[in-house]
Amino acid sequence: LLDGESGTGKELFARSLHALSPRADGPFVAINCAAIPENLLETELFGHEKGAFTGAVARKPGKFELAHRGTLFLDEIGDLPLTLQAKILRALEERQFERVGGTSLLNVDVRVVAATNRNLKAAVAARQYREDLYFRLSVFPIHIPPLRERPGDIPLLATHFVERFARELKKSLVLSPSAIDALVACPWRGNVRELQNCIERA
Repeated sequence: LLDGESGTGKELFARSLHALSPRADGPFVAINCAAIPENLLETELFGHEKGAFTGAVARKPGKFELAHRGTLFLDEIGDLPLTLQAKILRALEERQFERVGGTSLLNVDVRVVAATNRNLKAAVAARQYREDLYFRLSVFPIHIPPLRERPGDIPLLATHFVERFARELKKSLVLSPSAIDALVACPWRGNVRELQNCIERA
């Protein structure tokens, strides 16, 4: 379970975990649980059978199925609707699930990396999040600190972004020492994403 403010690089961290693991040759499948309407999220995660609902004209595999022998990245897991939390828990515990409208159990070998910018302990205390799912997800919790707490990373990140955008623009660009000092002095409330956007705009 990766937790940290928005823009700290949780998905990049998850991709690195996948790339450096024995599952690197398998798929990395990502889904943002907050970006998909609740009525569609279940079919996105677990798939559906033909005829399961109006418009289901063919069988569709879900993200759990697509991530078989790889890594499934569940971004914004704190926004997962309560109605789906029990099904996610069962899929994690049993390593099996049914497609929407299906009757047969599918077995999957998936390593799940979840991320959130919410305080899940507080959500559990407020009964907005299942305690059993929280404990299942947080077997190995990793906190990614905000950029303002790791100022030593700012020159490295800024230089990386300058070099990247310079290649794209076919220009020769470098950061002056005073520019680096100015960047290190910023609070970066939007974290790495804000820094990247600032360098691109400049």
